[in-house]
Amino acid sequence: MNGSLAIARRELSAFFNSPIAYIVLCGFLLVAGWLYFSTLFLGGQASLRGFFSIAPVLFVVFAPAVTMRLIAEEKKAGSLELLLTWPLEEWQVVLGKFAAALGLVAVGLAFTLPYAFTVSSLTAQPGTFDWGPVVGGYLGLTLMAASFLAVGLWASAVSKNQIVAFIAGLLLCFALYFVDKVAPLFPDAIGGLLQYLSVDYHFENVARGVLDTRDLLFYASLTTGALLLTTRTLAAARR
Repeated sequence: MNGSLAIARRELSAFFNSPIAYIVLCGFLLVAGWLYFSTLFLGGQASLRGFFSIAPVLFVVFAPAVTMRLIAEEKKAGSLELLLTWPLEEWQVVLGKFAAALGLVAVGLAFTLPYAFTVSSLTAQPGTFDWGPVVGGYLGLTLMAASFLAVGLWASAVSKNQIVAFIAGLLLCFALYFVDKVAPLFPDAIGGLLQYLSVDYHFENVARGVLDTRDLLFYASLTTGALLLTTRTLAAARR
């Protein structure tokens, strides 16, 4: 675990010592802020509904942008071979890089917390605001982000080019987001399966403030599965 923490610190330092973190975070916060304030001032509603409704689409782009360089850049630079000669298991490298990416996403989400407190102060008397959907929305976004980051990390592991890794991650994340939108076109059995495979379908359930083990299991399975694929890819590169 110490090895994973060392990798995470290394990657977080690399993020914030380069323009990447600031560009990605600023882009995310600009779009998220526009969604929130357009709902508040143009729509006349003090609500996080607009933010939570479109935030999953933001993460379709945001997550691959965060992960695209984590392994692909090291492959291109030839530093991955050096990293794999360290006394570290492949899963420690993967877990460390994943933790760093999730930490960057957590920073982005933390900067949106003032939206919730603003809504709370505008819509209810102190102590009467229902924080359940807000907590559920942020929990859902965190789970969704974790799954997208794991998928994006695998896309980075199978490519030597950051742009290719970004496009591959973007397509995979978009497919996982969009798959339930075509479910009504298929018979009930297939449509139900496609709906279950959608990260957006499970996000909507969690964002309502209702925790269902099926939704939590889906995110845990998707995230773990993608991280295992990344670990196997690195193990194959080490041989």
